[in-house]
Amino acid sequence: MTDRTPSAEAAGATAPSRTVLLRGGEVHSPADPFATAMVVERGHVAWVGSEGAADAFAQGVDEVVDLGGALVTPAFTDAHVHTTSTGLALTGLDLTGARSLSEALGLVRAYAARRPADRVLLGHGWDAARWPERRAPRRSELDEATGGRPLYLSRVDVHSAVVTTALLDLVPQVHPHGDDVPLTKDDHHAVRRAALAALTPAQRAEAQRAALDRAASLGIGSVHECGGPDISSAEDFAGLLALAAEHPGPRVHGYWADRDLALAKELGAVGAAGDLFVDGALGSHTACLHAPYADAPHTGTGYLDAAEVAEHVAACTGAGLQAGFHAIGDAAVAAVVEGVRAAAAKVGPDRIRAARHRVEHAEMMTPQTIAAFAELGLT
Repeated sequence: MTDRTPSAEAAGATAPSRTVLLRGGEVHSPADPFATAMVVERGHVAWVGSEGAADAFAQGVDEVVDLGGALVTPAFTDAHVHTTSTGLALTGLDLTGARSLSEALGLVRAYAARRPADRVLLGHGWDAARWPERRAPRRSELDEATGGRPLYLSRVDVHSAVVTTALLDLVPQVHPHGDDVPLTKDDHHAVRRAALAALTPAQRAEAQRAALDRAASLGIGSVHECGGPDISSAEDFAGLLALAAEHPGPRVHGYWADRDLALAKELGAVGAAGDLFVDGALGSHTACLHAPYADAPHTGTGYLDAAEVAEHVAACTGAGLQAGFHAIGDAAVAAVVEGVRAAAAKVGPDRIRAARHRVEHAEMMTPQTIAAFAELGLT
C-alpha cells in the first residue's frame, strides 16, 4: 500500500526520533478536511496539509511514504472490551466456526488433547441456533470429550455457558437444571469466576498481551476495559492496568462494574461502570423486555431497578466517577432512563450531563429513550 524512498528503507523505519512525511492519501483531520499529507516527528503529528505544501518538507525528512490514495485516521478506540476473555479467545478454543454439535465436540476433544497441562480448559463462541441438532452440548458429552477435565464454554453472547462435571465440582453452590441446560444468571457468573480463578498468572498475562497486541494490529490505540466482580476479578483488573502501563500498545481505561465506589477508585478505575448488569442478553433470553419473548413465555431477567440505578448514578456523580450500566432489553433501558432522571432531580441535571454516564449495548431503543439519552448526556 505504501512506497518508501530507498534512503528511508536503509535508515530503518522504526526509529522513534525519525521524521516521516506521508503524502498522496486522504488524511482524516478536523484541522484540514482536505488534507492529503502529514508529517510525523518523534512519534507526534507535526503537520497536516495539502500535497502542494508537502513539497516543502520532502527534502528535510528521514522518510517519505507514498500512501497511494490510502486513508489515514487517528487510532481507533474500542469502548467495550473484556481484555482477558478476548485474549483467551485468541489463545483458547474458538467454536464460532463449528457448523454442528458433533463438529464442536470434535474440536473440544482435539483442544483438550493439545493442552494437557492446563488446569482448566476455556472456550467460547458456540451457538446451537446455527446447528442442525438445535441444542447445546450435554454435560456428559463434554465430560467424555475432555476426559473428565474442567471445561468452561461460553455461548456466543457470553451470557450463558456449558461446563463439565469437573468444573461444577469447584462450585458446589451451583445446581444445574439438567444435563443439557446451559447455565445462566448467577450460576453462570459462579462457574465463570471459578474457571478464571483457575488460570495461572502467566496464562492471564499471556492472554492480556495477546488481546492488546491484536488491538494494536487493527489500529486501535485505546481500549475501555469493562471488568467487574461478575466478569473477572479485582486481581485480573489490576493486573491488566499494570501490564498496560509497561507493555507498548493501546492505552487501557478501566471501568469496574460494581457499586462499591471505594474499591473502584482503589483499583484505578475511571468509572464504576461497564457491565453493571441491569439485564442479560437476547440470545440467552435474559434481556429484560416489556413484552414476553416470541419464543419463550417470559420477559427476561432484571437485575437492577430504577431506584438502584438512581442511587448509583447520584453516588458516582458526587464521587467524580462515571456511572454505567449494561442494558439491552427495552424494559432495562427504560429503567436506566428512569433512574438517571431521578438522580438528575436529586443532584442537578447539569452535573449529570457533565459526568457523561454510560449505557453499554442499549440494543432495544425507542424514540423516547433515544431522546432521553440526548437530554441526560448518556453515552
